[in-house]
Amino acid sequence: MGRSQATFGKRENEKKRQKKRLEKAEKKEERQANAQKGQSLDEMLAYVDENGNISATPPDPKKKKEINVADIRISAIRQEDMEPEDPIRKGTVTFFNDSKGYGFIKDTLTQQSVFVHANGLINQIKENDKVAFEVEMGQKGPSAIRVKLDTGTPPPAPTPAPAPAAE
Repeated sequence: MGRSQATFGKRENEKKRQKKRLEKAEKKEERQANAQKGQSLDEMLAYVDENGNISATPPDPKKKKEINVADIRISAIRQEDMEPEDPIRKGTVTFFNDSKGYGFIKDTLTQQSVFVHANGLINQIKENDKVAFEVEMGQKGPSAIRVKLDTGTPPPAPTPAPAPAAE
């Protein structure tokens, strides 16, 4: 007697594929039976409440707010609308290695740690010095340039001594 060409594994795989097809067809029929055709527009609408959550109930007309169309901004802020930022920042040297020529400054405003290289120094600095610097984007992030010791507020200009009164 001749044996069948199909092996046991192939027959099992074919049975699995047939079973999946039948299950898929049953699920499709079930979905079509449960589908609600001809829903009204009101049933299909969704509303957004004042907190930004999607809701099926329409908003209360008493809580309606009028918004001026000119106040709505869709694009990014124009360059002239932005207030100019002071390029000179102040900070404290948290780490500086003289032998390797680099360190870090902690910005007093943003508390951000900014890398500083010896090439960007105007004065010699050491740890815990108060400095004034400018920030430039380097290869790996913000980098401090034109770093100089911060002497605080500049001393007031000397006022001329009053001239002795002529008699």
